[in-house]
Amino acid sequence: MHEKGTYIRMEVADPTPLGLAGLAMVTLAAASQKLGWTEGLSVLVPWAIFLGGFAQLMACTYDFKHNNLFGSTAFGIYGLFWIAVASTWLIKIGYFGEELKAGFDIRQFGVVFVGYFILSLFLTIGALKTNKALIAIMVLIDVLFLGLFMDAFKMGESWHIIAAWSELLISLIGFYAYGANLLNKMYGRVILPLGSAIWS
Repeated sequence: MHEKGTYIRMEVADPTPLGLAGLAMVTLAAASQKLGWTEGLSVLVPWAIFLGGFAQLMACTYDFKHNNLFGSTAFGIYGLFWIAVASTWLIKIGYFGEELKAGFDIRQFGVVFVGYFILSLFLTIGALKTNKALIAIMVLIDVLFLGLFMDAFKMGESWHIIAAWSELLISLIGFYAYGANLLNKMYGRVILPLGSAIWS
């Protein structure tokens, strides 16, 4: 509050491009490993933490300031997801010691993926009120988590491939949505269309 009871309003820019950039980058890197184009987890860990995690958490924080319930919730739960995934990878490769590595159970990872599948289904319903690009991303995230938990529970090798390709598509649409949100906002008109909501 300023002098004489007046208030100073702090405005912040739309954080959606930042959050989408983080999502697009981390899913591209992760998909490359799932598809066998790259190997190992050493490079993926920092990208998961900083782009997948911190970038989306920053977007989450500022979306709360924008009173954007969908954006703040989505960026928040997926940002925390990537930090947790990176930590789990570190356990898997023995960074935190042999005892934790020996206790790694892929089925527990599968249970987490089931939980995120459920969370994502609700977000997908919410996305119906946003735009077609976000709807497509959310549907693909549903498919990704379905593939991940089915793969974790050893329900067939095809689920790994389904998860990998859905993650790559999430990345590609994420890059487009990032560009559209950035350019449309900066130019004040539609440069790249995002498509209208399905459920208004």
